[in-house]
Amino acid sequence: MGRAIIGRKIGMTQIFEEDGRVHPVTVIEAGPCCVVQKKHTATDGYEAVQLGFGEIDKRRVSKPMAGHYAKANVKPSRHLKEFRIESADAYELGQEIKVDQWSVGDLVDVTGISRGKGFAGPMKRWNFSRGPMAHGSHYHRGVGSLGATAPARVFKGRKMAGRLGGTKATSLGLEVVKVDPERNLLMVRGSIPGATNGLVTIRDSVKAKAK
Repeated sequence: MGRAIIGRKIGMTQIFEEDGRVHPVTVIEAGPCCVVQKKHTATDGYEAVQLGFGEIDKRRVSKPMAGHYAKANVKPSRHLKEFRIESADAYELGQEIKVDQWSVGDLVDVTGISRGKGFAGPMKRWNFSRGPMAHGSHYHRGVGSLGATAPARVFKGRKMAGRLGGTKATSLGLEVVKVDPERNLLMVRGSIPGATNGLVTIRDSVKAKAK
């Protein structure tokens, strides 16, 4: 994994170019994040860095976590996320990670928690097709056949009605349209998972790396 940062979804807007073209973008408050911990293959079995994002009153932090932050000589953070990297030696404890590590045209992957939509039927949840809507059909928006008759049970994994949304989701290959280092803002083309003020993580696009 290359560059990464933690952010907060602000909302969506539009950016107009001089020739009149318009870009629908999502505004993300990305960072600044501090390196709270480094992990190495020799001691932890893998290479990673732990980043902290957001301010929190030090009185709301437990003593073990207060010592964890003090070891890195950084202020307590509201959120902690760990990112796998090739070598943690490229970072220093307390180092500040900002949004200016990206530039216009870069591709990123944004991960967040999708909007929860409560209990949903199979058509909405799994995009099933409906049955005939004539009066004699007796089957309109049902789940359909549930499996074979011989086992006399429903097989595990059958797509049925249930809770929709509220799960981890990632939007891949989003183009960076604008970077505002002064206000720690990153604007990417298109939508990203989650509600307004939702926590998101931004990383270099895996598809761009594959190319």
